[in-house]
Amino acid sequence: MSLRNYLNKIKPSFEEGGKLHAFRSVFDGFETFLYVPNTTARQGAHIHDAIDSKRIMSMVVIALMPAMLFGMYNVGYQNYLAAGTLQQAGFFEIFFFGFLAVLPKILVSYIVGLAIEFAWAQWKGEEIQEGYLVSGILIPLIIPINCPLWILALACAFAVIFAKEIFGGTGMNIFNVALVTRAFLFFSYPQKMSGDTVWIANDSIFGLGNTLPDSFTAATPLAQVGQGSEVTASLSDMILGFIPGSIGETSVVAIALGAILLLWTGIASWKTMLSVFIGGAAMAAIFSAADMTSIPFYEHLVLGGFAFGAVFMATDPVTSARTEGGKWIFGLLVGAMAIIIRVMNPGYPEGMMLAILLMNMFAPLIDHCIVQRNVSKRMKRINPNK
Repeated sequence: MSLRNYLNKIKPSFEEGGKLHAFRSVFDGFETFLYVPNTTARQGAHIHDAIDSKRIMSMVVIALMPAMLFGMYNVGYQNYLAAGTLQQAGFFEIFFFGFLAVLPKILVSYIVGLAIEFAWAQWKGEEIQEGYLVSGILIPLIIPINCPLWILALACAFAVIFAKEIFGGTGMNIFNVALVTRAFLFFSYPQKMSGDTVWIANDSIFGLGNTLPDSFTAATPLAQVGQGSEVTASLSDMILGFIPGSIGETSVVAIALGAILLLWTGIASWKTMLSVFIGGAAMAAIFSAADMTSIPFYEHLVLGGFAFGAVFMATDPVTSARTEGGKWIFGLLVGAMAIIIRVMNPGYPEGMMLAILLMNMFAPLIDHCIVQRNVSKRMKRINPNK
C-alpha cells in the first residue's frame, strides 16, 4: 500500500498542468506495469478485460524462461564441448559462461527497443506500448550467439520503427516484430546469421569458457541436411537441445514447458499451435515419401526454429488469424510452408521465419474469408430461397 500511496501522491505532477507533465507517458507506463488499470482496451485489438496486455505479455515472458535458461546453458555446453573440456567443467561454470554470453544481447534488445518505445510515446503524447516486453526477449533467443551487438541494436531499431510504430503501435502491426528483426539481420548481414562460424561462442568471458580458434566451425543439423551430409546429432539431442543453433530454439523440452503454460492460461491458441505441427508433419511426410529429404519427417518438427516458431511466433494474437476456423488454416499453411522452404531451397535450410512472415500478410484475408463464409451461411438460413 505504501507504494500505491506514493504513486497517488506524485501522480498529479505528471497529469495535465503538472510540472512533470512532459513525462506522463513514462509514469503511466510504470504505474500500469505495477498495477492493473481500471480501464479496458477500446481499440487495437486483442485484450478486452481487466487483465490488461501488460499482464498477458508478462506471462509470455515467463513462458519463455525455460527456453532462455536452457539456451544459456547450451551456449556454454557447446563452447566447452568444442574445446574438449566438457568433462572437466561443472554445471554452474557452463551455465554462467552462457549467461554472460547471452545477457548483453538481452540488454541491447531491451535498451534499444524500449528507448524507442519511450521516445515515441513522449513524442506522440500517448501511453507507452507494452508489446516490446515480449519482443525484447524473443529477439535474443532467435539469433546466433556470435551475432555482433551493434548489428542487433540496428535491427531492433529498424523493426520497432518500421514494423510496429508506423502501423500504430501494439495491436496494430501486421508482421511479428521479432521476426522482422531476424529478417533484417538475415538479409542485411547474412554472414552473421548463417554459415558454420556463428553458432558456437568462441571467446572466454571473465575466465569462464574457452577461446576457440578463429577457423573453428560447427554446422547445425539443418545445415548438414542442406549440405547433403550426414546429421551427426541424435534424436535425443535434438529433442533435449544439445545441438548448435539459435540461442533459444534448440530445446523442444524447454519450449514445450512454455507451451503448456501458454495453453493452460489460455493466452495462446491450441488450434494454431497444433495445426502448425500438423501442417509441418504432413508436408514433411510427403517430401519424405518422395525421397526429397534425407531425414525422417518427425525430425523436421524438432530441428531449427520449427517448434519455437509454432509455440511463440505463430500464436501471436496480433499478427495471426483470429477467427476460429482461420486459426486452423493459418497454422496449417505456416507449418507446410516452413517445410516447403526448407526442402526446396537448400541454400536456406530454416524456413519458419519466412513462413510465418508470409502468413502474417495473409492472416487478415483468411479471417475475412471465414467471416464472409459465415455471413453467407447465415443469410441462406434467413432466406433459404436465395
